[in-house]
Amino acid sequence: MELTFFSSVGWESWDVEARPAIPEGMPVLVDDDLRFDGDGGPRPSVAVNRWLRELPFSGAPSPGTWAVYARVLRDWAVFCSEHGTDVFAGREDLKAVLGAYAVHRADGPEQARFAATTWNRHVSVLSCFYQWAVAEGHASGVPFSYAQAQVRYGDVRRDAQVNLARRRVPKRHVTIRYLEPDFAELFIGALGGLGPDGLPDGGYRGRELARNSAVGKLALASGLRRQEFTYLLVYEVPPLPSSPGRLPVPFPVPASVTKGRKYRTTWADHASLEAVHQYAALDRAAAVGGSRWRPPPQWGEPLMVTEPDAAGGRVNGRRVRWDKLGPGQRCRLGAPGGGSCLLAVRPDGGPVTAWESVFTRASDRIRRRFEPRFPHVHPHRLRHSFALATLERLVSGYYAQAAGLVTATGSSHGPDAALALYLAKADPMMVLRDLLGHSSVVTTEAYLRRLDMTRVYADAYERAGRDAGLISEAAQREADEEFTDENCPGTGGGRP
Repeated sequence: MELTFFSSVGWESWDVEARPAIPEGMPVLVDDDLRFDGDGGPRPSVAVNRWLRELPFSGAPSPGTWAVYARVLRDWAVFCSEHGTDVFAGREDLKAVLGAYAVHRADGPEQARFAATTWNRHVSVLSCFYQWAVAEGHASGVPFSYAQAQVRYGDVRRDAQVNLARRRVPKRHVTIRYLEPDFAELFIGALGGLGPDGLPDGGYRGRELARNSAVGKLALASGLRRQEFTYLLVYEVPPLPSSPGRLPVPFPVPASVTKGRKYRTTWADHASLEAVHQYAALDRAAAVGGSRWRPPPQWGEPLMVTEPDAAGGRVNGRRVRWDKLGPGQRCRLGAPGGGSCLLAVRPDGGPVTAWESVFTRASDRIRRRFEPRFPHVHPHRLRHSFALATLERLVSGYYAQAAGLVTATGSSHGPDAALALYLAKADPMMVLRDLLGHSSVVTTEAYLRRLDMTRVYADAYERAGRDAGLISEAAQREADEEFTDENCPGTGGGRP
């Protein structure tokens, strides 16, 4: 079975009366003989493709999600075919194949094995597909068995089904990682070609150091997701304040590139925003100036921009707001002076989207040359690091103190005054909810429990106690010594 992705380029030459009503980039599964009909009527691939086409209005608007779901179904369909079983066979036949598939993904060839989390994602996709197939009359039953469970969060209880095919995984709070401040500084330095001492790494011959460092700083300071900073237009970067202040700078995030298409405003500190502006004014300007880059034909028609400003511009002669353009359209935008309109560009002026590779190479170099314990840094780890660092500052009162200083200067208008009032009155969890773009504080609390929220509050409590004179250094040492004998054999309740 082959997986391809739909493109309407050149549809006028097809033998059709109108433009196909299929979203651009929609995955399509086709059997190896390129046929959709068999002896008994439509093949399972027809139903699979129909389910995929319904994803945009059934809770999965992202083309990246469509591709992931399509690959899951393709792998499952190929495995069923290899075992002589139809995708819509009877329940007992499907359960037998599912058992073989679980073993194949757990203990099969090394390249076929899945981690528990990956297997569980595949199970979730297949479960959704088969439930749809039963409702639509394509299948007589699902291959999964379910148990009833009760989910509790605080005083709220609800019944839920648990798919018994799922594998046990570690508690979620130990699987999410973030960068401590020293590791975050080391990583940003590595992106800019610096060593742990802050000096240029003489053994490194990397390129585009200003670009990589500026984007890394922005992601760490703002909590932007990979899609959000990858497809950010240079015109959407907030202006740099005339002088640095203690309050962060509001940073609007366009809804067309956010998860769930929800508009929000996050923030960035002055230093990270300054690095972005320096990159845009120097390295980026040199790359796009006079560039002949144009989007390749398979991306679609080039979208040439004139008269751009912070809100929008003329795209092929028609005024368009930036927040109406999705990732695919943003990649096709050509700037008036040449090159891409995205913030991050290649030396030829084209857009940069492979940030996973950029961050991986920097992580590997740190591990190899400076710090063997350094983790793999994927773009979302920077978002986790932003969340925890921001919570620490909110809980410790750092931003509240900054807001107080702004108020004390007599400033009663402007964005600084509005942000100061917000920080002085809002609960830390409410602030973080808004910055991360969560729908509710409950989501933010559940998210933070997967990080290290208890340590943040414990550290803030201890720090406040010391500052107020309630906990002295001597008292802390005495309390710590109460636990020093616990690891000594033959003392207290320990084993002899």
